[in-house]
Amino acid sequence: MKLSALILILSFLFFGANAQQYTASGKVADAAGKAISNATVCLKESNQCTATDVNGNYTLQNIKHGTYVIVVSSLGYKTIEKVITVTDKVVVSTIKLTAKTNILDSVNVKNEKQSFGFTRLKDVDGSGIYAGKKSEVIVLKDITANTATNNSRQIYSKIAGLNIFESDGGAGLQLSIGGRGLDPNRTSNFNTRQNGYDISADALGYPESYYTPPTEAVDRIEVVRGASSLQYGTQFGGIINFKMNDGVDSQKAQIVSRLTGGSWGFVNSSTSVGGTVSKLKYYAFYQHKQGNGWRPNSGFNDNTAYLSGTFKASNKLSITAQYTGMAYLEQQPGGLDDDKFYSNPRQSIKARNWFKVNWNLMAVMADYTITKNLKFNTRFFGLVAERSALGVINSTYDAYPDGGPRQYRTDTYNNWGNESRFIYTYNTAKANPFTALVGVRYYHGYTDRQIGSGNEGSGGAKSDFAFYTATKYDSLNYSRYKFPNHNVALFAENIFRVNSKLSIIPGLRYESIVTTADGFYNNIHSDLGLDTVYAYEHYVQNKISRRSFLIGGIGISYNQSNKLQFYANISQNYRAINFNDMSITNVNYVVDSNLRDETGFSADMGMRGHIGEILNYDVSVFTIHYNNRIGLIASPTTGKLTTTNVSQSRNIGVESFVELDIWKLIKGDAAKMKLSVFSNLSALSATYVNSANSSVEGNKVEYVPPVIFKAGITLQKNKLKATYQYSYTAKQYSDATNAVVPYQGIWGIVPSYYIMDLSAEYKLNKQFSLSASVNNLTNNMYFTRRADSYPGPGIIPADARSLYVTLQVKL
Repeated sequence: MKLSALILILSFLFFGANAQQYTASGKVADAAGKAISNATVCLKESNQCTATDVNGNYTLQNIKHGTYVIVVSSLGYKTIEKVITVTDKVVVSTIKLTAKTNILDSVNVKNEKQSFGFTRLKDVDGSGIYAGKKSEVIVLKDITANTATNNSRQIYSKIAGLNIFESDGGAGLQLSIGGRGLDPNRTSNFNTRQNGYDISADALGYPESYYTPPTEAVDRIEVVRGASSLQYGTQFGGIINFKMNDGVDSQKAQIVSRLTGGSWGFVNSSTSVGGTVSKLKYYAFYQHKQGNGWRPNSGFNDNTAYLSGTFKASNKLSITAQYTGMAYLEQQPGGLDDDKFYSNPRQSIKARNWFKVNWNLMAVMADYTITKNLKFNTRFFGLVAERSALGVINSTYDAYPDGGPRQYRTDTYNNWGNESRFIYTYNTAKANPFTALVGVRYYHGYTDRQIGSGNEGSGGAKSDFAFYTATKYDSLNYSRYKFPNHNVALFAENIFRVNSKLSIIPGLRYESIVTTADGFYNNIHSDLGLDTVYAYEHYVQNKISRRSFLIGGIGISYNQSNKLQFYANISQNYRAINFNDMSITNVNYVVDSNLRDETGFSADMGMRGHIGEILNYDVSVFTIHYNNRIGLIASPTTGKLTTTNVSQSRNIGVESFVELDIWKLIKGDAAKMKLSVFSNLSALSATYVNSANSSVEGNKVEYVPPVIFKAGITLQKNKLKATYQYSYTAKQYSDATNAVVPYQGIWGIVPSYYIMDLSAEYKLNKQFSLSASVNNLTNNMYFTRRADSYPGPGIIPADARSLYVTLQVKL
């Protein structure tokens, strides 16, 4: 609360000097006079930028008297510079762009000269404020990676500090990444969104991602670290937002079809169609993929559909409706203990473990320009989904491989909400106007969770997702919980532009959270023949937790020039106990009955920028301070893991990203090809401090590699583009006691590992292209996690060397 009060005071202390207001406006068009929308118009050597509307119009406000250079760029056109002299109140300048003769796949419209497939968000981008924050954007069309399998190691290679779990056998069905020392499991420490709305199981009570947007349908991936807690929720990790493709402006219908074949029976087929007809812009995508997996018992079948339509009702109002449907079934080969992994990592001792997901996302959004200085965005969204798991998760082996008891867990999710925002530019009489964001969010989540004995099915091995109905194998071992929750949040941020270089960005967020657990579980006592002797129900009725709190943060941005920027921020964080913490029935671990919510703060300080088309960089230091950090403590006598508030923890680290176009550096403007190298390094120390538990005090936090390093080289010449990548992850612990001696594969050390990947794309002509990817070139045997339940328990081996080939047709 002290930080919140300080931010509130600072919000009123910084005002720019008065100056006469001038405006430069005009239109951007092609050589034939056709309007170009979404072109970027900037004042050179300044942070003042804007984008053209659907009619090609732009407006740059609050310009002082003088001479300026306007820089205009757009995808597929040559960037031009035009000198204007501001002497009148309004300067009108119409600019025509010339089409490129060789159009490269680039969607980096913020500054074309930075196009390395990696860029950053603008200070004000859409309906969000990102000034003073560490933001990273992956531009999918500008990278060479295996998008058919959603290979996260390649796709996120230029985002520093991400620890990645590889545990779904090359299917790419679930994204599991963690940053800055946060648990990667199903990306639960990030706020995951698609086009700005929630996609996780329950954003408040169970923020795990069972659905990952298919990368072939994604335009870009936006990542904003911990300071995003004020705008998007209180998570320590920040936000990941998948911006989906929305169709093209220049055609009524563009069709893209991709067919991929790969190792172990992998087949992926995807088709999209999108375009603009009158006032309607639309996009439709369908994907089917299936495979057998590297290990036995690891086949999968996935189908995903995505529909989006935007109706331009007027120059001020646009309405968008979207639907996503995804359903997949996968067999899980289970985990291994250490002896089995090192003797034969490809083996599977379980043939009866299955996982099924059905996901339905709906959203309706509206953007309304109330005045030229005031814009409104609202998003209504909903989720109707279920996930079911069936299998043996009490050990790394199956005591009844030919048929016997399996655990069946099923969740249904019914969530809905609204998030609305106003973006307002004010103090326009000043040379550097301010920008305010005010928003409100309402979220209603409902989870129905059932756990019991699963149906054996035919032969005891099939994916028969149903509860066992006979009297044998403790059929009464059943629990059911309902988790309704409500969340109301109010948030505000403001950019105070002290001058043309310095901005101060304070913010506040108020949260009101109500979570409820209502249900029961059975205690079962059986004889040696596994017949139930007696059972009784233990009820937990209307267990309600209410909390309200105010958090704050402040950021600073200093633009030395359009090539160099310094940024810093500090923001409070809060993470509520999730449903998984409250209702675990896994025999491998127990839950502390006194579990409490997590609180703390995160901070960044760094510098970033570019030098023309030659160099792109971002170097920063950060810290995350946790109170009541939830973690796992292993018992050396029973082998069980206890979920508890382990202690405070302190994460301190350095992140760096640098990419250099060597050929451009040598040849300058005469360069006819691109030869770039990149380096991505994270050095992190995460330690438990002030712990009452002597077995934890001073230990390293679990799943925090002290070093994560990635490097690569990209060659682009004529129609060929190829990327080689090296990834290294240092040794890490899997529990808070830093156990070294392994126990049944569930806890112990995760050794260091490295992987090499090679990807290439060749454009045969305008319609056809061929791409290929070889993953894990050196065929290393390694693992990234020790699972305590699904998809284990035990060590989950990563895939061996694999090959994928893709043919793309664009019409």
